[in-house]
Amino acid sequence: MAAPESDDELLHPLQTTFGYPAFRPLQREIISASLAGQDVFALLPTGGGKSLCFQLPALVRPGLTVVVSPLIALMKDQVDQLQAAGVAATFLNSSLTEGEARSRLAGLHRGEWRLLYVAPERLMLDGWQDNLKNWNVTAIAIDEAHCVSEWGHDFRPEYRQLAKLRDLLPTVPVMALTATATGRVRADIITHLRLRAPATFVASFNRPNLTYRVLAKDEPLKQILDFAHRRGDESGIVYCATRATTERVAESLARRGLAARPYHAGLAPEERSVNQELFLRDEVKIICATIAFGMGINKPNVRWIIHHDLPKNIEGYYQETGRAGRDGLPGDCLLLFSGGDIAKQTHFIEEITDEHERNVARAQLRQMTHYAENAACRRRELLVYFGETFPLDHCGACDNCLEPRDTYDGTVVAQKFLSCVYRIWQAGRYGVGLNHLSEVLTGADTEKIRRWGHEQLSTYGIGKELTRPQWASVGRELMRLGHVAQSTGEFPVIELTEAGLAVLKSRESISLTKPMDTPKAKRVIRREGDIACDEILFARLREMRKKLADERRVPAYVIFGDATLRQMAREYPATEAAMHGIFGMGEKKRAEFGASFAAAIRSFLETNPRITFD
Repeated sequence: MAAPESDDELLHPLQTTFGYPAFRPLQREIISASLAGQDVFALLPTGGGKSLCFQLPALVRPGLTVVVSPLIALMKDQVDQLQAAGVAATFLNSSLTEGEARSRLAGLHRGEWRLLYVAPERLMLDGWQDNLKNWNVTAIAIDEAHCVSEWGHDFRPEYRQLAKLRDLLPTVPVMALTATATGRVRADIITHLRLRAPATFVASFNRPNLTYRVLAKDEPLKQILDFAHRRGDESGIVYCATRATTERVAESLARRGLAARPYHAGLAPEERSVNQELFLRDEVKIICATIAFGMGINKPNVRWIIHHDLPKNIEGYYQETGRAGRDGLPGDCLLLFSGGDIAKQTHFIEEITDEHERNVARAQLRQMTHYAENAACRRRELLVYFGETFPLDHCGACDNCLEPRDTYDGTVVAQKFLSCVYRIWQAGRYGVGLNHLSEVLTGADTEKIRRWGHEQLSTYGIGKELTRPQWASVGRELMRLGHVAQSTGEFPVIELTEAGLAVLKSRESISLTKPMDTPKAKRVIRREGDIACDEILFARLREMRKKLADERRVPAYVIFGDATLRQMAREYPATEAAMHGIFGMGEKKRAEFGASFAAAIRSFLETNPRITFD
């Protein structure tokens, strides 16, 4: 099908069906390429509007758009929102009864649906080939496409089977979409899905509405409680490394009056489903979860994310923090960090049986540790990882930019560390790991030190003024500065670089960053970007939204997102006609809910004055 000749043909459904005044960056170009019959690879950050890139073309082009989606919750969530906007969308998965599935299949044979969401394994079942040929499939969208790559953070072997669609439906354009992928993963996606000269779109990874903070972990439950209490009634997610931790943290928060539930793959499916549904409907404000929670969640009003433990890699961290602020309003991301977390993750890594996978995991953990300990702009560090340059020196929305850590003259400690690396290599012509270096510097009495004779070194015990974790932190900073390097392999060792050897010989001064403080109380970063509005009216509109959502047994954001309610609480549209142009207010939703919300605003104004906003 040829691309629409004018913007009007796409702006009309954008505004009337979805209620959006304009396209987000790259959406218009992606949609046009798809409608022109091209294969498309699209990398848009979480909250960047990936779904619209295949949902809107499905309304414009004839036939059926098949959407491959990995999680049942994600399918139901998107279909609920599409149906609320008046779009003929459905899904087929194992959550349906036999009768429900049969009814939907019959509708597909009659051509009643514009979008079909389906899991990759079901799509490749025997018998579905004839169905796909008979349903007038005119487009295929593969969501979460990074699942096809073993280099991605969520590899799923069943995604590799999707390449067979190329032979089954050779003329049908394919769109692959993901929110996070390095250059290597992008190439894997294009290769394994057999995309043909795809139009490629890579949006900025920058999420300007998110703030990033890292705190030294100290009594993490108290830190989480303080963080959550400061944010009142807002929704948040606490990511934990283990199932046991999610349950312990959720129980502790609940005992202290916060509506919190756990979520992990070890829970009974019924309990997991109930906890997720309560969170989506704002009955539960906090979910304490492993990384099993997130990819299927399309909740736009998550306002904060806490990582109780150090994530395994930056891609996972980026995607998990991306659950906050999907509606474009501000979100806060807090990582609690301790050196002990590095040891825990290292232990998990050593249990991986494949040597190649272990080496990849070690490298990813080093990058994640570098991010946590680094004193530079966190936004810049994240963007560099994905091959993007942040144009400013300071983002103004991370702890390192707003509250820079002090530096100190680290020449003496650097010389001690570098000398120890050199003396150990000189004594035996081999290197040792960071932990062993810390033990030598602090004068530890270990079996390895005695076996290798390292208690005889001139550098043995010269660093007793620092603890072993502090020496390890110094070593990692010298690694970041390029004075030492860590080898790969099963037993990574610390080695002097040419730059480090030059510093050791010249004794030039070195400035190091002071470690993160262990704060008992630290001020909250002020969030920019909230839509200023009448907060009392906003709270009333939220109550009304929840009542309507409960009556329809759908999450609150299926009715309206927070951005929509905030605009109403700012502009006071007291008639249905005045609702025109409110963000997220498509024609169907205006017809269904506009009068009710307008009446609520009129009632509010009878006893409350309007507030004027600049």
